[in-house]
Amino acid sequence: MGYIPYVIENTERGERSYDIYSRLLKDRIVLLSGEINDSVASSIVAQLLFLEAEDPEKDIGLYINSPGGVITSGLSIYDTMNFIRPDVSTICIGQAASMGAFLLSCGAKGKRFSLPHSRIMIHQPLGGAQGQASDIEIISNEILRLKGLMNSILAQNSGQS
Repeated sequence: MGYIPYVIENTERGERSYDIYSRLLKDRIVLLSGEINDSVASSIVAQLLFLEAEDPEKDIGLYINSPGGVITSGLSIYDTMNFIRPDVSTICIGQAASMGAFLLSCGAKGKRFSLPHSRIMIHQPLGGAQGQASDIEIISNEILRLKGLMNSILAQNSGQS
């Protein structure tokens, strides 16, 4: 992630410095940036659970700038968004492609946004397989199952069929 800026906040007790992500989290903003993998998903899930514990009634903003990533990692974020009580508002900044676009569509109804110059792209699930024919068939069936699941969720989120 490279350089992480710090911000200084003046409080009654004096100055306090935060890394920018901690400061955003204090305002119930979670930033999903980059490729979605297990590590990124774990961080997002932890932040969502933390914010629910802090205040289960207050909305959470999930800002997305992602080219997509691993389906199962993204589904862990999706499941958590639906599991927690606060509404999760989704906002596309930059791009939401593939799993990023899927998660963008999973924000609370009426709380899904895209900034004017953002790009949103959805495509068919990708995967590769090698090995015995029976192994390839199992992998192919799983990809088709995930495709059906994601298409069903996208249809429900968008009111389309």
